[in-house]
Amino acid sequence: MAARSDALGAVPVAVPQSYRRAGSGPPLVLVHGYLGGADQWQDMIAHFAPGFDVIAPDLPGCGGNAGLQGPDRIGDFARAVLALLDDLDVTEFTLLGHSMGGMIAQEMARLAPTRVTRLVLYGTGPLGMMPDRFEPLETSRERLRADGVADTIARIGATWFRRGAAGQGYGLVAALGRQASVATALAALDAMAHWDGRAALAGLAMPALVIWGDGDRSYRWPQVQALWEGLPDARLAVVPGTAHAAHLEKPALFNMILADFLGPD
Repeated sequence: MAARSDALGAVPVAVPQSYRRAGSGPPLVLVHGYLGGADQWQDMIAHFAPGFDVIAPDLPGCGGNAGLQGPDRIGDFARAVLALLDDLDVTEFTLLGHSMGGMIAQEMARLAPTRVTRLVLYGTGPLGMMPDRFEPLETSRERLRADGVADTIARIGATWFRRGAAGQGYGLVAALGRQASVATALAALDAMAHWDGRAALAGLAMPALVIWGDGDRSYRWPQVQALWEGLPDARLAVVPGTAHAAHLEKPALFNMILADFLGPD
């Protein structure tokens, strides 16, 4: 992964070298969340590759880039993904971000609004502190320092599924999360805690879709409502019987909802 000065922020950014890409057609960029990785999108990549050029980066410090230190600011994550897309000569794209990746997606859309043709914000909100989360970010920080990454992703990851550790996809989430270092995991918590995208929502004028699992314990309804009502051109889709990882719990329904948004108006 190379670092270079970035025109958007005039600061060094690490350009992700690890990513998954498949298919052909209009670019569809998938940004994972906290302690995640590109492999969490494997079913979606297979589903959408026949009609889209699907690109799923591993964020700095995660997945195939887990040996690197992750940023401690959402803006640095956003600039890193934009720099990767520059390297891939992808100028315009549909952008989907999940959880912390939804914050990154909002920041990318703010930084480069003419490049993001459509925006999908899934299981996320406009405020990084996540009011009414299953536990405060500071508690997660303290327990991460005490327990380590493996125990932390096992515990936190279980809250992302309606059936907890028995949920479909939990094993994949836990395996991805274990790859990150404690330093990266702590930095990402700081990145979320310092980020507030509420003031930028009115300027994100591209067509948008907000997706939420009705049992999500990380991002409660007020956060989702703030996105839906704050974006100028937004639809809302609530996935019943799911929690924070709806794309893993009910992949067929999730893909149907996304395909409807990506199809012709």
